[in-house]
Formats: sequence, structure tokens, C-alpha cells
Amino acid sequence: MLMQLSALAARFLPQSDEDGQGLAEYALILALIAIVAIVALIFLGSQISDKLSTIGHAL
Repeated sequence: MLMQLSALAARFLPQSDEDGQGLAEYALILALIAIVAIVALIFLGSQISDKLSTIGHAL
């Protein structure tokens, strides 16, 4: 009975904290990429809009 309870507990309890740490690292990388993309769009937004307008008028 004790072996069954320990096996059941092992299934539901986290094995290690490394999985959570890896997930946090991926979240930080994703946040950094999002910040870089937003800053790039802020600085290059008007230039991209002008190029797309030129392409649209050419069609």
C-alpha cells in the first residue's frame, strides 16, 4: 500500500525544478525578441509604410 501511494505521489509531484527554469528562460528570450521587434517597428514603421505604399501604387 505504501509503495502504491509513493508511486502515485511521484506521478503528480514535479520531478525537478529544472523544467520550470527552462520555461522561464524561454519566456525571457521571447520577451526580449518581442521588445526588439517593437522597437524596430517604431523606428522603421514609416519607412516600411512608404515602401508598401509605393509597391501598392505600382500595382
